[in-house]
Amino acid sequence: MKYVLSIDAGTGSVRSVIFNEVGKEVGFYQIEWEHYKEDGIEGSMNFDYKKNWNLVLESINKALQSANLKKEDISAVTSSSMREGIVLYDEQKNEIWAVANVDARASQEVKELKENFKGIEEKFYKISGQTFALGAIPRLLWLKKHKPNIYSKVRYLTMLSDWILFKLSGILAVEPSNAGTSGIFSLKKRDWESSFLREVGLKDNILPKVYESGEIIGEVKEELGFKECKVVMGGGDVQLGTLGLGLTNIGDSALLGGSFWQQIINIPSNTPPPSDMSIRINPHVIKDISQAEGITFFSGLIMRWFRDAFGCGKSYKELEELAKDVPPGSYGIIPIFSDSMKYGKWYHASPSFLNLSIDSKLCNIASMFRSLEENAAIVSAINIQKIEEFSNVKNDQIIFAAGASKGELWSQIVSDVLGKEVIVPVVKEATSLGGAIYCLNALNVYNSLDEAVKVMVKYQKSFLPNMQNHKLYQDISYKFKKAYKKQLELVDEGVTTSMWRAPGV
Repeated sequence: MKYVLSIDAGTGSVRSVIFNEVGKEVGFYQIEWEHYKEDGIEGSMNFDYKKNWNLVLESINKALQSANLKKEDISAVTSSSMREGIVLYDEQKNEIWAVANVDARASQEVKELKENFKGIEEKFYKISGQTFALGAIPRLLWLKKHKPNIYSKVRYLTMLSDWILFKLSGILAVEPSNAGTSGIFSLKKRDWESSFLREVGLKDNILPKVYESGEIIGEVKEELGFKECKVVMGGGDVQLGTLGLGLTNIGDSALLGGSFWQQIINIPSNTPPPSDMSIRINPHVIKDISQAEGITFFSGLIMRWFRDAFGCGKSYKELEELAKDVPPGSYGIIPIFSDSMKYGKWYHASPSFLNLSIDSKLCNIASMFRSLEENAAIVSAINIQKIEEFSNVKNDQIIFAAGASKGELWSQIVSDVLGKEVIVPVVKEATSLGGAIYCLNALNVYNSLDEAVKVMVKYQKSFLPNMQNHKLYQDISYKFKKAYKKQLELVDEGVTTSMWRAPGV
């Protein structure tokens, strides 16, 4: 029996998961970590590579203990991570600077790029599918301006998942799915676009070799105690997670219902991004495929806030039971939280509920809870429609995964709002499983990636849409868009405060 290790460096924690060769989880350990703000630097979120590497090692050791295995039992290892986070190294390959995914210190640099290089963001977006907001270019410009001694030493740049594999193998390299989120990458070529750096006055010799996800790049260093353990290229957490959900073909789609909601559709890698810059495009972990991605902000976090503030100690399951008796439409309640994705210039209205009633039989915990579930699905549907319109890629089915998919009512609401069959997988936290699939495929346990996916990815249940409800939700979506536009005007006028806005907007 072969065992493989998949390490995931998330925003809030690092986890190590061990799988056997049929994709069964046999070992697991997760450790929370924090990313610290640098004194006097607003929006900063530093990544402590010294402390965090020790936490990675601890998670590996504890996962092995939980599986009752030794290091020499592991045949292959891979890594995934939060996207956008970067690590910089000097000539000797020593880490010298690193930031986590939502580090927003370079807001001024984003503004300056747009002012000093008219049309450059649109130009780069057409090639990379990324805007400047959380990209590497503004951060490098910030470093050059504010910490020139560090910038002068920069020789290599990788993403956080690549950093973990470097620490294991000693090999500095990247792969498309995560490197693509740096904004210095070509979707079509699946390679670096170093001209972007030259064009804004940055050094262009800092970009290491690109491997495809799933390729073996080396072996774990002997001093770490492993024995002939292959190191397999991993990927960005979302893209690797969609492999773990079975999204291997053009048109395959998924809705990931976590703290943020992501709407993902596989499209050909040569598909031009939309001209209005409304949607993000990332390289998939599978060659020749990109993923159009919509994002709904804070959907899971909003639900947690509502539960804690108004749920009177009830669990999500208990709140769903109450909400089942509320008719579709939630008596007209319109939640205002995340807008649909406007990647080029994105900001939100002030959080609120509109159209409340003072009739407690109609407006109460149950109806407000249901309205939030409906609203998350409605905003997701708007994003999916945007993707389908520009890409010409559609599918009547969608995989619904992560925490929200545990809710039976929520799953049915998603199906009704989208007018699609919703399929819920057995493994809902699929990123580590995606890593295991690639490891086992690299070890030739399976004859092909498709065979590995067929064996390891299982589905639990499906939900079919009520088309009468679907028609109702289309009308509610129209009203939501009208109401949200008016709420944004209040932010513009300084009457209310935006829930969130992108750096530089």
